[in-house]
Amino acid sequence: MSQSLDNRPLDVADADPVARLAERLMAKYRGRITGQRVIPAREGDYADFPGELDPRLAAALRARGVTRLYSHQRAAWDRVRAGQHTVVVTPTASGKTLCYNLPVLQDVLTVEAKALYLFPTKALSQDQVAELTELNQVGELGVRAFTFDGDTPGDARKAVRTRGDIVVSNPDMLHQGVLPHHTKWAQFFENLRYVVIDETHTYRGVFGAHMANVLRRLRRICRFYGTNPVFILSSATIANPQELAEQLVEDEVAAITESGAPAGEKHLLLWNPPVVNADLGLRASARSQATRIVRTAVRAGLKSILFARSRLMVEVLTKYLKEVFDSDPRKPEKVAAYRGGYLPTERRATEKRLREGDIHCVVATSALELGVDIGALDVAVLNGYPGTIAATWQRLGRAGRRERAALGVVVASSLPLDQYVIRNPDFFLGASPEHARIDPDQLLILLDHVRCAAFELPFREGESFGGEDLGEMLAYLAEEGIVHGEGDRWHWVADSYPANSVSLRSVAEGNFVVVDVTDGGQTIVAEVDYASAPMTIYEGAIYMIQAQPYQVETLDWEGRKAFVRRTKADYYTDAIDYIRLKILEAFERAGQGSGEAANGEVHLVRRIAGYKKIRYYTHENIGFGDISLPDQEMHTTAVWWQLGAGVLEANFPSRQQALDGFLGAAYALHHVAALRAMCEPGDLGRAVGDGDAEWFATVGASGRGQIKHFDGSEAAPGSVSPETKDLGATRSGDPEAQGRFVPALFLYDNYPGGVGLSAPLYDQRQAVVTQARELVAACDCAHGCPACLGPILASDAERGFSPKGAAARVLELLGGGAEP
Repeated sequence: MSQSLDNRPLDVADADPVARLAERLMAKYRGRITGQRVIPAREGDYADFPGELDPRLAAALRARGVTRLYSHQRAAWDRVRAGQHTVVVTPTASGKTLCYNLPVLQDVLTVEAKALYLFPTKALSQDQVAELTELNQVGELGVRAFTFDGDTPGDARKAVRTRGDIVVSNPDMLHQGVLPHHTKWAQFFENLRYVVIDETHTYRGVFGAHMANVLRRLRRICRFYGTNPVFILSSATIANPQELAEQLVEDEVAAITESGAPAGEKHLLLWNPPVVNADLGLRASARSQATRIVRTAVRAGLKSILFARSRLMVEVLTKYLKEVFDSDPRKPEKVAAYRGGYLPTERRATEKRLREGDIHCVVATSALELGVDIGALDVAVLNGYPGTIAATWQRLGRAGRRERAALGVVVASSLPLDQYVIRNPDFFLGASPEHARIDPDQLLILLDHVRCAAFELPFREGESFGGEDLGEMLAYLAEEGIVHGEGDRWHWVADSYPANSVSLRSVAEGNFVVVDVTDGGQTIVAEVDYASAPMTIYEGAIYMIQAQPYQVETLDWEGRKAFVRRTKADYYTDAIDYIRLKILEAFERAGQGSGEAANGEVHLVRRIAGYKKIRYYTHENIGFGDISLPDQEMHTTAVWWQLGAGVLEANFPSRQQALDGFLGAAYALHHVAALRAMCEPGDLGRAVGDGDAEWFATVGASGRGQIKHFDGSEAAPGSVSPETKDLGATRSGDPEAQGRFVPALFLYDNYPGGVGLSAPLYDQRQAVVTQARELVAACDCAHGCPACLGPILASDAERGFSPKGAAARVLELLGGGAEP
């Protein structure tokens, strides 16, 4: 049943085409809409230009049609001019750029100050320089604003260092290209008055921990040159913007959270695809529903953006929409894809076409979630819940810029988190956005940046850097021959260049280039980051660019090149990966229910074993292929649950039943844990195995659980009786259980070294299990479905038991207590 959460009724006759589209969808698909809201248009709250504003700057603003400021822009001016670090948290397209450009340009024009702008992506940097250049030209300000990133030519870098008033860069370039070479930047640092950090909400988790340490190093170098810049931060809406900003800069930060910008009316629909198989609880795909909505919007003349959760899905959705709107090659294309991996020139061209209104629909990943100017859009459709409330509102906010009315539609997939949100609209529409968490003193990350800081400047005795004991870390580095203590200073003595070996975002260095060899050519058509390469450009993979399929013929792993050829395949490929975990150390352990829970350190090995061929539209598997690539390894932290061999034998008559129960329970626990930790599901990984890396469990093509050794060989399900001794040892602590089938259920931090998610989950272990039991019990399916157990499906009549019942029993035994 639909739940109305309006601010005003939707049945008002309205000439606005966005309102008409919302009305049409509500009337035709009312049974699929679980929640809806209309956010009324908002008048602007304005303030006059400051009296001390430089006349040249005021004239430039008027030339661009700006005759007064929004109230939050004036508040930011007042705080920054008073020397306060400031974070501005207002909606998308509310004029945050002027909050930092105005005070920065004022001091560049009047006292020859310098400013450093940091953006998380190159696209945002380019966008900002274009904005500054336009203001420069209309006002003839003479301000020199340059980008400094990996694309900056070598012969231009000296000019940027010595002549730039505003240097626009990114954290990675600051980390590797500026701070280690600060002596070349002496003139810049001696006059550095402002540091601008845009899209602050992106600096969370492992990236945020690295960023906080990079800023520690930046402030340390600024002190060396006698400066103490004011930090100006801007962010999308999160629950703790001030706290995050203060963690990043390690100082008091004033927060401006009330927007004075006007906004058009916004319509929001929460959409659950219809059930197509009631027995199995299967719903129509989110893909089919999202493309249906977008087709309706485009045909109504509305400009749309469709967000997908993966690069592969961007290409699949783009193909479906291009076949509808771009089948005639004589007409201009209406549909374009936008994602990471495309060449910069192609992304810039797409952004330009969006701004100019030439594209009717863009299909994008989170790459367009951030504030790149893409002009005025009318409709934002989300193919699946992004994982957080903050990210959802950020994506929905890409439509309705420049005071236009907008429609946002969140289409749920079958994932448990999607189904929870879509069935409980009050949770989404009434809850505050998530907290952004960082742990800058995570030991491995901190130690990496202590190395980098020691290379940049000697450490003095008694100096601090982070919350851990710096003296201990320096003594350790001295033992390793990296630093040397002399008098009251620690000097760098190693030959290595530490910043090069520290990546702020990924495990390893080196992007792969995709080379098109069609018709004997050698054209670079895309880039793929190291982490994504094993899953996307293995030999035999179908790699798509703007929905054009290429087949990977050869992958040169060492040379970081994939050679591809155009093809007309009627399928796409999806890699299959295996995860095995070995418990290294349990930091904490406690009994829970009939089993136990623990938190500790694990070693993880990920193997990309093969791939599926999936036909377009029907999405049926039509074949498999093998992949031979190096294993990916990392140490991380995890929380895990385990039941003793005796408990399993008493409660499950077969190993298959226990296995399906553990795999289904793991799926439910994973999504509940992501919700409780207020992180994205991808920040956590899940696995079922023995804890000794002897075997792991996975879901086979039949929907049944399988036990596999890491060489890919499968062990027969069999009995769970004491005689079953073919699957290695156990970490349960029960000597009687040695050699028996004793699976462990793991949730692990999906980052090297961990980012502090598993310890809080261990503290909440009872609540996590209880909520997972409630999720499974509340699901409408009879025996298990993708909304509660994932791919463990009750489609096999010969199974003889309910996978849903098995998962519920596992969760009951792990959590104890009565049935929910």
